Amino acid sequence: MVILINFTEVGFMTKVFAYAIRKDEEPFLNEWKEAHKDIDVDYTDKLLTPETAKLAKGADGVVVYQQLDYTADTLQALADAGVTKMSLRNVGVDNIDMDKAKELGFQITNVPVYSPNAIAEHAAIQAARVLRQDKRMDEKMAKRDLRWAPTIGREVRDQVVGVVGTGHIGQVFMRIMEGFGAKVIAYDIFKNPELEKKGYYVDSLDDLYKQADVISLHVPDVPANVHMINDKSIAEMKDGVVIVNCSRGPLVDTDAVIRGLDSGKIFGFVMDTYEDEVGVFNKDWEGKEFPDKRLADLIDRPNVLVTPHTAFYTTHAVRNMVVKAFNNNLKLINGEKPDSPVTLNKNKF
Repeated sequence: MVILINFTEVGFMTKVFAYAIRKDEEPFLNEWKEAHKDIDVDYTDKLLTPETAKLAKGADGVVVYQQLDYTADTLQALADAGVTKMSLRNVGVDNIDMDKAKELGFQITNVPVYSPNAIAEHAAIQAARVLRQDKRMDEKMAKRDLRWAPTIGREVRDQVVGVVGTGHIGQVFMRIMEGFGAKVIAYDIFKNPELEKKGYYVDSLDDLYKQADVISLHVPDVPANVHMINDKSIAEMKDGVVIVNCSRGPLVDTDAVIRGLDSGKIFGFVMDTYEDEVGVFNKDWEGKEFPDKRLADLIDRPNVLVTPHTAFYTTHAVRNMVVKAFNNNLKLINGEKPDSPVTLNKNKF
């Protein structure tokens, strides 16, 4: 005789636990819960740490997002709680101890594409604002100084825009800048066949640096790219260059950029990501001692636009990050192939 057991009825309901859920994510988490009433979903606003890992005990998988490292201790604590299926709500995986994850048998997913437009739009808008000296003009307006000169702008259509990295985000950025009428050139070690046919690519980064009036970075934080913007590369650039980094903080040697700004070599800098942003960004420092003098200096400069890693931060993108991560996690739990599995390669840890 075969006995059929309904595991849901006897308390074996699939459970997903989520970490670091923000208020702006809750509507989309609740939307997913409503569409998956057979799944038990619980969450916390706390980050995943060795101490908070125990909150996931009894869950089949976790959904996470944080800038902190997923250290060996953190992964071990999560495994000790019985969870080795982890879905990131973001792209980056460089903060995961891959060796430990592999040792413990983790299965990990990320959300590599949640809204290329969000980041590309932000980069394009900020670049255009720097060219038009908007920050200087805003400061003048606040003081009721309504004189034009010397705050004269540059038109986007008169610029050669160099795009480093032609993935999803880079391609959207290219289309936006072409919409302004700019000439766009690009460099990528992995050339897109369609873009190559259209003649966008230059032969080397040096060629791009020498030709571009605006340089926008859209590449990952891998060892070969760390501090790709440095004293040497800046020296190769045109005088009056605008540099845009809405990608990863470590791509830019911040001190080298400051030297370029001081000398006048760099006309303006757009910075949405910062190499020392962990522990500083996404916190309220009003009325408190600001912990980073270098960052404070950049924020105060009239030709630098700093945002605290918010290029991605749109309702469209946040919804995709939540929904895709939960979908991935459920597929892991059910033994199905997730949409975006992460290969557990060795890393810097």
